Amino acid sequence: MLEATLAILNANVITLNPKQPKAEAIVIRNGKIIAVGFNKEIRKYIRNKTKVIDARNKTVVPGFVDCHVHMTGFGRSLQALDLRNVKSVKEMQQKLREYAEKNPEKSWILGGIWDQEKFVEKRFPTRWDLDVGVADKPVFLIRVCGHVGVVNSRALQLADITKETTIEGGKIDLDEAAGEPNGILRENALELVWKAVPKPGLKELEDACLLACQKAVEAGLTGVHWIVNSAEEIRTIQKLYSEGKLPLRVYLGIPADLLDELVNLGLLTGFGNDMVKIGFVKIFADGSLGARTAALKEPYSDKSETSGMMLYTQKKLNKLVLKAHKAGLQLAVHAIGDRAIEAVLKAFSKALKEFPRENHRHRIEHCSVLNPKLIKRMERLGLIASVQPHFIISDFWVADRLGKARARWVYPFKTLMHEDLIVASGSDCPVEPINPLLGVWAAVARKSFPEESLTVEETLRAYTLNAAYASFDEDKRGTIDVGKFADLTILSDDPFKVPSDKIRDVIVDMTIMDGKVVYARE
Repeated sequence: MLEATLAILNANVITLNPKQPKAEAIVIRNGKIIAVGFNKEIRKYIRNKTKVIDARNKTVVPGFVDCHVHMTGFGRSLQALDLRNVKSVKEMQQKLREYAEKNPEKSWILGGIWDQEKFVEKRFPTRWDLDVGVADKPVFLIRVCGHVGVVNSRALQLADITKETTIEGGKIDLDEAAGEPNGILRENALELVWKAVPKPGLKELEDACLLACQKAVEAGLTGVHWIVNSAEEIRTIQKLYSEGKLPLRVYLGIPADLLDELVNLGLLTGFGNDMVKIGFVKIFADGSLGARTAALKEPYSDKSETSGMMLYTQKKLNKLVLKAHKAGLQLAVHAIGDRAIEAVLKAFSKALKEFPRENHRHRIEHCSVLNPKLIKRMERLGLIASVQPHFIISDFWVADRLGKARARWVYPFKTLMHEDLIVASGSDCPVEPINPLLGVWAAVARKSFPEESLTVEETLRAYTLNAAYASFDEDKRGTIDVGKFADLTILSDDPFKVPSDKIRDVIVDMTIMDGKVVYARE
């Protein structure tokens, strides 16, 4: 009889394994599950050196995985100016001024997560608004969606942005009266400012990563699909792993501008090990609904002069998708508007026709504005829908943006599942909170178009087994089953039994990754 290194007794175990849906005890040895069953039959595995956790009837589920998270950005956002709950431009100016006074050592003031839809003014802030708050230092504040930012006059000067400046796939807004940049930058125009911002050192990156990882395991996550921005970030993650500091599994999302390096080195999706491995290549096809840069087939209902913007021509998108596809890499393409989704489907269809490849598991990230035809095309191409359920809550203005007819097909999770698409879930943190239980709540208790709400089990699968499928790991994790990794989350309450509106109040009591307790609530 194998001796357990860890045993969990007296638990309400939700396995998500249809052959054994419920249990009350789990036995773990060397990071893997060796038995699942009743307390009585499990006790025979317990020896003197076995660590025993009395769950006291708490609920155990497979470890949550976030399929779309900007971990380093999250860590840095925890140290930057947070404007998430600001209700007016005046309040933004006050917060900006206070932050500058408290952090005199900072050469740039960075932060954001603001949403003009929450402002009493219902408009974007401008350079002149920011100048009132801080004028002597450069200020760069990103909208909650990450696709629009605003800078003050000093930052515009340092970034060398003038009324003549242009950039492909981006837009620099001009003041109608003065004809000068008003400080509002969209999509690729943000990169003009990032180039002027001093790059964080490796120690700063490491601190941000560690902080984000700690918050992630506190939220019950045992794995993340970590979208990186640079080679330095990848280096930092590898360093943390080699030093034994990573408390969760990492599936890397590599930016498109590093695609050539991946191809030249011959690196494929899956290269690495069970803790850190190369995942997908991330491509942006369009912007966001909140910034009205998501590419729509018809104009925005609340701003008829625009229908958003594509960040690539169809020809360039086709070429990029084909290159990654032929190289054996998984693709994750950000596409929010229906025009962008249609363009992405054309690119995938062309790539698969030119270079047939089984089990590619390419993904569309967000896939927000859909329709029945687009959904069926996604299914025929074997694509994964990588979605963020909490957008249902934060995009409270979606009916104004799109009108009721199109809003009906925004985040249609139930339809996606009924059409046999694999739906994997994440947060897009720091855009949304990293807590997966908020995502479960949003998907289950949704009030807008409730016919698209999911069951608790469907949503849990999106954060566990489906998330494992999205990283080619469904044989190793995603359910509580013998032979799989002991990645587990222990909850204060059973999400199947609490009222749907109370799921957001469920608390993570413990997070176990690879058979080790990486977080325990005091």
